Amino acid sequence: MTAHKVDIDKLAAWKGRSETQEDIATAYPVAALSATLDRDDPKPKAGDIVPDLWHWLYFLPVHRQSEIGPDGHARRGGFLPPVELPRRMWAGSRFDFRSPLRVGDTIRRTSTIVDVTAKTGATGQLVFVLVRHEISGSSGGSFTEEHDIVYRDMPTPGDMPQPPKPAPEGGVWSRDIQPDDVLLFRYSALTFNGHRIHYDRRYVTEVEGYPGLIVHGPLVATLLVDLARRNDARRLKSFRFRAMSPLFDIAPFSVHGTPAADGMSAKLWARNARGGLAMEAEVGFAN
Repeated sequence: MTAHKVDIDKLAAWKGRSETQEDIATAYPVAALSATLDRDDPKPKAGDIVPDLWHWLYFLPVHRQSEIGPDGHARRGGFLPPVELPRRMWAGSRFDFRSPLRVGDTIRRTSTIVDVTAKTGATGQLVFVLVRHEISGSSGGSFTEEHDIVYRDMPTPGDMPQPPKPAPEGGVWSRDIQPDDVLLFRYSALTFNGHRIHYDRRYVTEVEGYPGLIVHGPLVATLLVDLARRNDARRLKSFRFRAMSPLFDIAPFSVHGTPAADGMSAKLWARNARGGLAMEAEVGFAN
């Protein structure tokens, strides 16, 4: 397989680019994600708080079908830089929550490309794109998100993925998750995510070389925050997560959490069926 060459000087020209989108925080996506996460929430109504991270249900991409690339994403270029590396993954995010969005709000997101960097890793070339989002709502809600995107080349024949490091044992909070293809389809539909790695088994195994459908990084992060919500009713002040290794629909996984001694934060993590660390995270609670 031919390696793709990265022109980092060309890609760096995207730094500083910005775009602003508006949407309305309607009730139906909130109800639908609640059902998808197997929650027993009351029917959402105007003025209710939109749970943290559920803003990913809005500002959805609406690219024309003719603009979609072979991986199901929009073709490269536009707001994000045209990185030639074919694999694109959500590597992590950091949030600073000030006040929540509410159902019925007119909401706005201003996104800026903060940085574009390249390096060589064990699996070849990598390009990292850092995007900063400023989100606000008409009722006064506001928070920031820093979003890390990583691009990499396809594996070459004989490549063996590095095993993930072991996940922490135990945890005060825990929940088992069965990531079947219906769960992945529902989350893809709710976020209008056409990336074929989440629903096209033939593509993900034969083209991208993975053993099964990949569980969305944002879905795993949402499940971690949902675990904290199920065990502590306080609003979040901050949240950060880092994807460590992919999870697939061919095996169950679990989410875990342990509050700090002072009760103001908690360590969270996702553990694969073999005990490997799939995602690590931390939440900070508001007083």
